[in-house]
Amino acid sequence: MRIAIAGASGRMGQMLIEAVLDASDLKLTAALVRAGSPAVGQDAGAFLGRDTGVRITDDLKALAQAECLIDFTRPEGTLAHLKACTEYGVKCVIGTTGFDTQGKQAIHAASQKIAIVFAPNMSVGVNVTFKLLEVAARLLNSGYDAEVFEAHHRNKVDAPSGTALAMGQAVAHAWNENLDDIADWARHGHTGVRQTGRIGFSVVRGGDIIGDHTVYFCGTGERIEITHRASSRATYAQGSLRAARYLARKQHGLFDMQDVLAI
Repeated sequence: MRIAIAGASGRMGQMLIEAVLDASDLKLTAALVRAGSPAVGQDAGAFLGRDTGVRITDDLKALAQAECLIDFTRPEGTLAHLKACTEYGVKCVIGTTGFDTQGKQAIHAASQKIAIVFAPNMSVGVNVTFKLLEVAARLLNSGYDAEVFEAHHRNKVDAPSGTALAMGQAVAHAWNENLDDIADWARHGHTGVRQTGRIGFSVVRGGDIIGDHTVYFCGTGERIEITHRASSRATYAQGSLRAARYLARKQHGLFDMQDVLAI
């Protein structure tokens, strides 16, 4: 399968490039960066000391050489890439977070023409955690307060993380609620006592934290914690490759990692 990588000069992009180069059933055919990036013209494998023959480019026409794009960039970049993917008939794995409603609608519209896996987190372990949260929330739907904590590196620009939001949504869904109706995004000053049935969020940004997520179910006399900690971006890369392979059998449609893993 011919793969294109967006954000090729970034940490996640380089991790994805390395994973594709090491996969016997995948071939790197395009590496994209933002317009004017100093990485343009470099070999995509230069950071590994490898000559791949694929030059990093900011020309979206390079997508025509690929069957699937893997994109972990930013919403504005991803949407531009998605438009080109639709034009060239290229499938898309989207790990970018922070989309607004209009952006999500654009992804949904594109899925009518191409196959897309769109997920807040490509990690297999995180997606298993989502399922554990659904089970726990159904059983702990009375007498327990739910809180979502997440921590990421200082350069992450959206908060709460897409994964934290998805964890909150898993709990809210199990409670037959809409997350936006019961979420407490911040607390400051005299907040009063905690309201029953709400889901609180707290965020840390600092250093080089790859990604920590914990959901607390706090009851009387006990506390249950369901935690996922990422120690390497390799887990996201490997999950993304699984998603790309899944799309090989799809012509169009919008899927997530729950579909990929058949959870």
